[in-house]
Amino acid sequence: MLLSDLGAEVIKIERPGGDGMRQWPPISNGYSENFASLNRNKKSVVLDLKETRDLECARALAGTAHVLIENNRPGAMSRLGLGYEVLCATNPALVYCSISAYGQSGPRAQEGGFDVVLQAVSGVMSVTGEPDGAPVKCGVPISDFSSGLYAASAITAALRAAEQSGLGSHLDVSLLGASLGVAALQTSEYFGSGKIPRKLGSAHPRNAPYQAFRARDGHFVMAAGNDGLWHAVCDVLGNPDIASDPRFETTALRAMHQDVLKSLIEGYLSDWTIEDALSRFRAAGVPCGPINDYESALSDPQVQAMGWVQPIDLPGGKKSKSFGPAVRINGKQGHIRGAPPALGADTEDVLAELAQSRTQTG
Repeated sequence: MLLSDLGAEVIKIERPGGDGMRQWPPISNGYSENFASLNRNKKSVVLDLKETRDLECARALAGTAHVLIENNRPGAMSRLGLGYEVLCATNPALVYCSISAYGQSGPRAQEGGFDVVLQAVSGVMSVTGEPDGAPVKCGVPISDFSSGLYAASAITAALRAAEQSGLGSHLDVSLLGASLGVAALQTSEYFGSGKIPRKLGSAHPRNAPYQAFRARDGHFVMAAGNDGLWHAVCDVLGNPDIASDPRFETTALRAMHQDVLKSLIEGYLSDWTIEDALSRFRAAGVPCGPINDYESALSDPQVQAMGWVQPIDLPGGKKSKSFGPAVRINGKQGHIRGAPPALGADTEDVLAELAQSRTQTG
């Protein structure tokens, strides 16, 4: 999807019956809006890779492609005759990206894995939630999506290299590697101190005040990420003297004593509403915000101003909405160019175009 947002033609190969995500609710007129959220701008081609003719079509499509992305267990594509070594022999500039749970080699390579498993194995769940709480995963599929982000970034770089050298590459992207890669704060804490990072709720291991705080009518988040902002917090609270408290003189000391600091700050906030607190901290330039649900987040004036929420037409005629491309280029918002496809909607056209191309080159 990220590559299609940047203009790539993406052909999604689906098995008969389709991607399992097509069955995920909410379902509108028989079509999954969950599936739609990740499959805009794509073409759908149904191929049964157990059938010789369809397998040949897959090989032929790979022969015309700049990029092939697959997320089978290591070795599965090679057993089908669709491995990197075979395909690059006829298409040397092919960028071949394999996404798997643990990577293409190593003792765990053949194990499967979904997002929650990799959040557990990678350590993400060990630092998520309240200190005395049961294990919980991050509420968004961070292992899945960070892998996709790593893959898209690596593919764009590999395409540039292939353009210059004429030679493609085999990219090995794993959910485990991506999950550890985005955990730089935690891995550096362990390597640097030997201490195992722990759950801190909404708090930060190296910064304070930098978390959720309770006001009279609920919680909000405030983040004073440097000394200047800390002094601004003290002024907003009406007690500039706490800035000179020896427990809070530096960022490191504030993080070390953040439990005490949180209690102290919440003592001031007990008579303030969330809106009181937000207006006062914003006026002082201290980053802060409400803890939104997704209805509130998607209706935020900034989201509307950026044009991120866009209309989308689903197969079957229903009009819906989706979160569009997140990145602006030269100040312009990208748009959803094409609706998510019905299963196999493009099979006939794509294979006809492929046959014509093979006839012309043959």
